[in-house]
Amino acid sequence: MAYPTAARIARGPHQWLALIVGIVYLLVGAAGFAVTGLSGFMEHDDSRTLLGFAINPLHNVVHVVIGILGISLWAWSGSARLFGWLLLLGYGAAFVYGLFAVDDPEINYLNINEADNWLHLGSAVLGLLIAVWPYRRHVVEQPGTSESLPRDVR
Repeated sequence: MAYPTAARIARGPHQWLALIVGIVYLLVGAAGFAVTGLSGFMEHDDSRTLLGFAINPLHNVVHVVIGILGISLWAWSGSARLFGWLLLLGYGAAFVYGLFAVDDPEINYLNINEADNWLHLGSAVLGLLIAVWPYRRHVVEQPGTSESLPRDVR
């Protein structure tokens, strides 16, 4: 029995990168809750860290939301790029906020330390990479035959 070949557009590297970033942030958020629980939701506490990065429950919620966005938006090229722009803007703003908040416990609601600041800058750059990755259209043929398709489509 012959099955028609269905062409689909292959996923680009920026999409896979968006998925990986989403999974990593979701896992980091979940691991963060294992460290902090839900107490001291917006508290600045230098002793609450995950691999050297300061966290609190609000910080963990932000990581979980970013993870869910990455996992939700990776499948289509345009939405993966949107995720990249959101990372760039969100983490760019977090980096600038962190420049002031690291040394001021009064405004450090996310419990950011110097290591977080560098990670936020790196995440912003990663977001830019996802957002502007060169667009290439690749068609991948699915299993089956192309006999039922018109000759100019095969």
